[in-house]
Amino acid sequence: MPISVGDAIPAVKVTQATAEGPKELDTAEFFKGRTVALFGVPGAFTPTCSAKHLPGFVQQADALKAKGVDVIACMAVNDAFVMGAWAKDQGITDQVTMIADGSAVFTKAMGLEFDLTARGLGVRAQRFALVAKDGKVTHIAVEAPGAFEVSKAEAVLAAL
Repeated sequence: MPISVGDAIPAVKVTQATAEGPKELDTAEFFKGRTVALFGVPGAFTPTCSAKHLPGFVQQADALKAKGVDVIACMAVNDAFVMGAWAKDQGITDQVTMIADGSAVFTKAMGLEFDLTARGLGVRAQRFALVAKDGKVTHIAVEAPGAFEVSKAEAVLAAL
């Protein structure tokens, strides 16, 4: 069952891509005591993710923060090296925290996995965006396969 409004963010270990390299990240600690806008993408370097989803959150970072978001995070079922390379390619500095869920542990714990094994892509995250305040989901929007409407940065802004 997918995560929904009122649910706690699952407490798991993932990896954060940093300029210094991969760093373990405890999701319970990451979401504790602050408002986080988290968006998930099917994969780093994929067309919609690179051309629209990640850039949209970078462009709207100031507006999101003005509405009370403390941290913007991007998550994908990729390893931290791929997420780091994608951040570098996209010119990401401190606007967005890049979270690598390499084994889809976080994605599965949220019930947002999408099996693309038949297409050679393995298990991925559905495209989504959520807002969590002090570790509790206050807004979530999951895209239909192939869509890109409800998880845009502008949609998250409208929900705040």
